Amino acid sequence: MNYDIEILKKFLEIPLGSSDGVFECFANLPNAIFRGEKPERFLYVQGTRRNKVLLVAHADTFWDDWDCDEHQLVLSNNIIWSLSPQYGLGADDRAGCAILWLLKELGHSLLITDGEECGRMGSTWLMSKNRDIADEINNDHQFVIQFDRRGGSDFKCYTVGTDEFREHVSLKTGYTEPDMSIYTDIVTLCETITGVNLSIGYHQNHTFDECLIISEWQNTLDLCRNWLAEEELPRFTLFED
Repeated sequence: MNYDIEILKKFLEIPLGSSDGVFECFANLPNAIFRGEKPERFLYVQGTRRNKVLLVAHADTFWDDWDCDEHQLVLSNNIIWSLSPQYGLGADDRAGCAILWLLKELGHSLLITDGEECGRMGSTWLMSKNRDIADEINNDHQFVIQFDRRGGSDFKCYTVGTDEFREHVSLKTGYTEPDMSIYTDIVTLCETITGVNLSIGYHQNHTFDECLIISEWQNTLDLCRNWLAEEELPRFTLFED
């Protein structure tokens, strides 16, 4: 098992009944800012790059507050699933948190939110009650990437993309945008800059049959490693500067 998959497995094994375990992992990073109370809370790590991107995932799962013991994972034929008959895998969005962990050395900012599954509560609280971080997100970053999309080859900008940014995302990933419906944290976070949500390989989320296709998750990770390592990353705004 390679290192990337070991980290993925580590995050998927964090008990699903609480998001505390995810925050505990990231709280030990240098300069981590952890604010709020569940579910209105977030953890932010400011990037060190000159032209940095904000990388986002959410710590909670559909199974938050369920009575979830540690679950046994099965890895077989490029697929991961849980043997539990009482709850699903939780790859939405623990697989996204694993990607942030694996990209943390690139110098980009990291944001872990809580309460996304119950109405973007963490990101809404951030934007309404933590204007120092909200302004930094929108003023000091080139764009936002969230890792919280099902499937293996989609992206979604919802209402926080432009034609130019969508073209850029498609060029860098080869992914396509099926529609602009629904929402996730980037819709709340992006006031003046653009954002995109990328597929990370999970399927049948919010069900007992949830699974993750490892090669799809790995592909998004590898694409973003290359993309985000580029020396010059353009800034994409929702409005003309």
